[in-house]
Amino acid sequence: MRRIGRSVVGIAQQTGGILVLLGKIVRRFFPPDIDYYELKRNLHKMGNRSLPIIALTSVFVGAIMVVQASAYVQQFSATAFVGWGAGYVILRELGPILIALMFSGRVGANNTAELGTMVVTEQIDGLRSLAIDPISYLIVPRFLGMITMLFVLTVFGNLVALCGAALFGQLTLGIEWRVFFHGITELLKPWDVYVGLIKSLVFGLIIALSSCYFGLAVRGGAPGVGRAVNASVVASAVGIFVSDYFMTFLLD
Repeated sequence: MRRIGRSVVGIAQQTGGILVLLGKIVRRFFPPDIDYYELKRNLHKMGNRSLPIIALTSVFVGAIMVVQASAYVQQFSATAFVGWGAGYVILRELGPILIALMFSGRVGANNTAELGTMVVTEQIDGLRSLAIDPISYLIVPRFLGMITMLFVLTVFGNLVALCGAALFGQLTLGIEWRVFFHGITELLKPWDVYVGLIKSLVFGLIIALSSCYFGLAVRGGAPGVGRAVNASVVASAVGIFVSDYFMTFLLD
Protein backbone atom coordinates (compact mmCIF):
# COMPACT_ATOMS: atom_id res chain seq x y z
CA MET A 1 0.00 0.00 0.00
CA ARG A 2 2.84 2.36 0.82
CA ARG A 3 4.40 1.72 -2.57
CA ILE A 4 1.08 2.34 -4.31
CA GLY A 5 0.64 5.55 -2.33
CA ARG A 6 4.10 6.77 -3.33
CA SER A 7 3.32 5.99 -6.97
CA VAL A 8 0.06 7.94 -6.83
CA VAL A 9 1.76 10.91 -5.17
CA GLY A 10 4.56 10.79 -7.75
CA ILE A 11 2.10 10.77 -10.65
CA ALA A 12 0.19 13.67 -9.09
CA GLN A 13 3.41 15.67 -8.66
CA GLN A 14 4.47 15.00 -12.24
CA THR A 15 1.05 15.96 -13.57
CA GLY A 16 1.14 19.17 -11.54
CA GLY A 17 4.64 19.93 -12.79
CA ILE A 18 3.56 19.43 -16.40
CA LEU A 19 0.59 21.77 -15.92
CA VAL A 20 2.85 24.40 -14.34
CA LEU A 21 5.21 24.11 -17.32
CA LEU A 22 2.24 24.54 -19.67
CA GLY A 23 1.28 27.71 -17.81
CA LYS A 24 4.81 29.08 -18.18
CA ILE A 25 4.77 28.33 -21.90
CA VAL A 26 1.39 29.99 -22.42
CA ARG A 27 2.62 33.12 -20.62
CA ARG A 28 5.37 33.50 -23.26
CA PHE A 29 2.74 34.11 -25.92
CA PHE A 30 1.35 37.26 -24.20
CA PRO A 31 3.19 39.14 -25.59
CA PRO A 32 4.99 36.70 -27.92
CA ASP A 33 8.47 35.89 -26.64
CA ILE A 34 9.78 33.26 -29.06
CA ASP A 35 13.22 32.63 -30.53
CA TYR A 36 12.27 32.17 -34.18
CA TYR A 37 15.71 30.94 -35.21
CA GLU A 38 15.46 28.12 -32.67
CA LEU A 39 11.91 27.42 -33.84
CA LYS A 40 13.04 27.09 -37.45
CA ARG A 41 15.96 24.86 -36.45
CA ASN A 42 13.72 22.59 -34.40
CA LEU A 43 11.12 22.33 -37.16
CA HIS A 44 13.83 21.14 -39.55
CA LYS A 45 15.41 18.75 -37.05
CA MET A 46 12.14 17.22 -35.88
CA GLY A 47 10.39 17.08 -39.23
CA ASN A 48 12.81 16.36 -42.06
CA ARG A 49 14.76 13.72 -40.18
CA SER A 50 11.57 11.90 -39.24
CA LEU A 51 10.19 11.60 -42.77
CA PRO A 52 11.96 8.33 -43.77
CA ILE A 53 10.92 6.32 -40.71
CA ILE A 54 7.35 7.68 -40.84
CA ALA A 55 7.09 6.86 -44.54
CA LEU A 56 8.41 3.31 -44.07
CA THR A 57 6.12 2.64 -41.12
CA SER A 58 3.07 4.10 -42.86
CA VAL A 59 3.50 2.02 -46.02
CA PHE A 60 3.39 -1.20 -44.03
CA VAL A 61 0.50 0.04 -41.89
CA GLY A 62 -1.52 0.37 -45.08
CA ALA A 63 -0.31 -3.01 -46.30
CA ILE A 64 -1.29 -4.70 -43.02
CA MET A 65 -4.77 -3.21 -43.27
CA VAL A 66 -5.29 -4.81 -46.68
CA VAL A 67 -3.79 -8.16 -45.64
CA GLN A 68 -6.06 -8.35 -42.60
CA ALA A 69 -9.14 -7.48 -44.64
CA SER A 70 -8.35 -9.66 -47.65
CA ALA A 71 -10.11 -12.81 -46.39
CA TYR A 72 -13.37 -10.97 -45.68
CA VAL A 73 -13.19 -9.00 -48.91
CA GLN A 74 -12.88 -12.17 -50.97
CA GLN A 75 -15.57 -13.97 -48.95
CA PHE A 76 -18.20 -11.23 -49.29
CA SER A 77 -16.98 -9.62 -52.54
CA ALA A 78 -16.79 -6.28 -50.74
CA THR A 79 -14.04 -4.68 -52.80
CA ALA A 80 -15.93 -1.38 -52.92
CA PHE A 81 -15.62 -1.03 -49.15
CA VAL A 82 -11.88 -1.67 -48.84
CA GLY A 83 -11.01 1.96 -49.46
CA TRP A 84 -13.57 3.17 -46.95
CA GLY A 85 -12.46 0.69 -44.27
CA ALA A 86 -8.78 1.45 -44.73
CA GLY A 87 -9.42 5.19 -44.80
CA TYR A 88 -11.59 5.13 -41.68
CA VAL A 89 -9.13 3.13 -39.59
CA ILE A 90 -5.99 4.87 -40.84
CA LEU A 91 -7.20 8.46 -40.87
CA ARG A 92 -9.22 8.36 -37.66
CA GLU A 93 -7.39 5.95 -35.35
CA LEU A 94 -4.40 3.89 -36.41
CA GLY A 95 -2.48 6.54 -38.34
CA PRO A 96 -2.44 9.29 -35.68
CA ILE A 97 -1.66 6.86 -32.83
CA LEU A 98 1.18 4.95 -34.52
CA ILE A 99 2.78 8.09 -35.93
CA ALA A 100 2.56 9.76 -32.51
CA LEU A 101 4.23 6.75 -30.86
CA MET A 102 7.02 6.76 -33.46
CA PHE A 103 7.41 10.51 -32.99
CA SER A 104 7.55 10.12 -29.22
CA GLY A 105 10.19 7.40 -29.40
CA ARG A 106 12.39 9.36 -31.75
CA VAL A 107 11.82 13.10 -31.29
CA GLY A 108 10.40 13.15 -27.75
CA ALA A 109 13.16 10.93 -26.35
CA ASN A 110 15.84 12.96 -28.13
CA ASN A 111 14.38 16.20 -26.78
CA THR A 112 14.37 14.86 -23.21
CA ALA A 113 17.97 13.68 -23.57
CA GLU A 114 19.11 17.06 -24.93
CA LEU A 115 17.42 19.07 -22.19
CA GLY A 116 18.55 16.62 -19.51
CA THR A 117 22.15 16.86 -20.66
CA MET A 118 21.92 20.65 -20.59
CA VAL A 119 20.63 20.49 -17.00
CA VAL A 120 23.36 18.06 -15.90
CA THR A 121 26.14 20.13 -17.52
CA GLU A 122 24.65 23.33 -16.02
CA GLN A 123 23.99 24.93 -19.40
CA ILE A 124 20.49 25.92 -18.25
CA ASP A 125 22.02 27.77 -15.29
CA GLY A 126 24.45 29.39 -17.71
CA LEU A 127 21.58 30.75 -19.77
CA ARG A 128 19.97 32.21 -16.67
CA SER A 129 23.27 33.85 -15.67
CA LEU A 130 23.28 35.56 -19.09
CA ALA A 131 19.72 36.82 -18.50
CA ILE A 132 18.35 34.44 -21.16
CA ASP A 133 15.00 32.89 -20.32
CA PRO A 134 15.32 29.10 -20.85
CA ILE A 135 11.57 28.75 -21.38
CA SER A 136 11.50 31.29 -24.22
CA TYR A 137 14.81 30.21 -25.74
CA LEU A 138 14.62 26.41 -25.40
CA ILE A 139 11.17 25.20 -24.43
CA VAL A 140 8.73 27.30 -26.48
CA PRO A 141 10.45 26.58 -29.85
CA ARG A 142 10.53 22.85 -29.08
CA PHE A 143 6.93 22.94 -27.88
CA LEU A 144 5.69 24.61 -31.07
CA GLY A 145 8.00 22.53 -33.25
CA MET A 146 6.73 19.21 -31.93
CA ILE A 147 3.05 20.11 -32.18
CA THR A 148 3.46 21.52 -35.70
CA MET A 149 5.61 18.72 -37.08
CA LEU A 150 3.53 15.91 -35.62
CA PHE A 151 0.49 17.43 -37.35
CA VAL A 152 2.39 17.66 -40.66
CA LEU A 153 3.87 14.18 -40.29
CA THR A 154 0.43 12.76 -39.53
CA VAL A 155 -0.95 14.22 -42.76
CA PHE A 156 2.07 12.88 -44.65
CA GLY A 157 1.95 9.46 -42.97
CA ASN A 158 -1.78 9.08 -43.58
CA LEU A 159 -1.35 9.78 -47.30
CA VAL A 160 1.54 7.31 -47.54
CA ALA A 161 -0.46 4.67 -45.63
CA LEU A 162 -3.44 5.07 -47.97
CA CYS A 163 -1.18 4.80 -51.01
CA GLY A 164 0.41 1.70 -49.49
CA ALA A 165 -3.01 0.19 -48.87
CA ALA A 166 -4.08 0.97 -52.44
CA LEU A 167 -0.88 -0.54 -53.85
CA PHE A 168 -1.11 -3.76 -51.87
CA GLY A 169 -4.85 -3.91 -52.54
CA GLN A 170 -4.14 -3.91 -56.25
CA LEU A 171 -1.32 -6.46 -55.96
CA THR A 172 -3.12 -8.91 -53.65
CA LEU A 173 -6.82 -8.38 -54.34
CA GLY A 174 -6.79 -6.85 -57.80
CA ILE A 175 -8.60 -3.71 -56.60
CA GLU A 176 -8.03 -0.80 -58.95
CA TRP A 177 -6.78 2.48 -57.50
CA ARG A 178 -9.88 4.22 -58.86
CA VAL A 179 -12.19 1.86 -56.95
CA PHE A 180 -10.10 2.12 -53.79
CA PHE A 181 -10.06 5.91 -53.63
CA HIS A 182 -13.67 6.15 -54.79
CA GLY A 183 -14.63 4.28 -51.61
CA ILE A 184 -12.74 6.87 -49.57
CA THR A 185 -14.14 9.97 -51.25
CA GLU A 186 -17.73 8.72 -51.43
CA LEU A 187 -18.18 6.86 -48.13
CA LEU A 188 -15.77 8.54 -45.72
CA LYS A 189 -17.06 11.62 -43.91
CA PRO A 190 -14.90 14.77 -43.70
CA TRP A 191 -15.37 14.71 -39.92
CA ASP A 192 -13.48 11.39 -39.79
CA VAL A 193 -10.47 13.13 -41.30
CA TYR A 194 -10.78 16.11 -38.95
CA VAL A 195 -10.95 13.83 -35.90
CA GLY A 196 -7.60 12.27 -36.77
CA LEU A 197 -6.00 15.68 -37.28
CA ILE A 198 -7.39 16.99 -33.99
CA LYS A 199 -5.96 13.94 -32.26
CA SER A 200 -2.53 14.62 -33.78
CA LEU A 201 -2.53 18.12 -32.27
CA VAL A 202 -3.44 16.78 -28.83
CA PHE A 203 -0.83 14.01 -29.09
CA GLY A 204 1.78 16.59 -30.08
CA LEU A 205 0.87 18.68 -27.04
CA ILE A 206 1.25 15.65 -24.76
CA ILE A 207 4.60 14.59 -26.23
CA ALA A 208 5.97 18.13 -26.12
CA LEU A 209 4.99 18.73 -22.50
CA SER A 210 6.17 15.31 -21.29
CA SER A 211 9.54 15.44 -23.03
CA CYS A 212 10.27 19.02 -21.93
CA TYR A 213 9.14 18.46 -18.33
CA PHE A 214 11.17 15.30 -17.75
CA GLY A 215 14.17 16.84 -19.49
CA LEU A 216 14.16 19.85 -17.18
CA ALA A 217 13.49 17.67 -14.11
CA VAL A 218 16.64 15.54 -14.51
CA ARG A 219 18.52 14.83 -11.31
CA GLY A 220 21.47 12.56 -10.58
CA GLY A 221 23.88 13.10 -13.47
CA ALA A 222 24.09 10.87 -16.56
CA PRO A 223 22.02 8.00 -15.07
CA GLY A 224 19.29 10.55 -14.36
CA VAL A 225 19.16 11.44 -18.06
CA GLY A 226 18.47 7.81 -18.95
CA ARG A 227 15.73 7.58 -16.35
CA ALA A 228 14.19 10.81 -17.61
CA VAL A 229 14.13 9.57 -21.22
CA ASN A 230 12.43 6.35 -20.13
CA ALA A 231 9.88 8.25 -18.02
CA SER A 232 9.19 10.67 -20.87
CA VAL A 233 8.48 7.93 -23.42
CA VAL A 234 6.26 6.01 -20.99
CA ALA A 235 4.33 9.13 -19.95
CA SER A 236 3.82 10.14 -23.58
CA ALA A 237 2.55 6.69 -24.56
CA VAL A 238 0.14 6.56 -21.62
CA GLY A 239 -1.05 10.09 -22.34
CA ILE A 240 -1.61 9.24 -26.01
CA PHE A 241 -3.78 6.21 -25.27
CA VAL A 242 -5.73 7.83 -22.43
CA SER A 243 -6.45 10.99 -24.44
CA ASP A 244 -7.39 8.90 -27.48
CA TYR A 245 -9.92 7.01 -25.37
CA PHE A 246 -11.66 10.21 -24.26
CA MET A 247 -11.45 11.91 -27.65
CA THR A 248 -13.01 8.88 -29.31
CA PHE A 249 -16.13 9.48 -27.20
CA LEU A 250 -16.11 13.28 -27.31
CA LEU A 251 -15.47 13.59 -31.05
CA ASP A 252 -17.72 10.74 -32.20
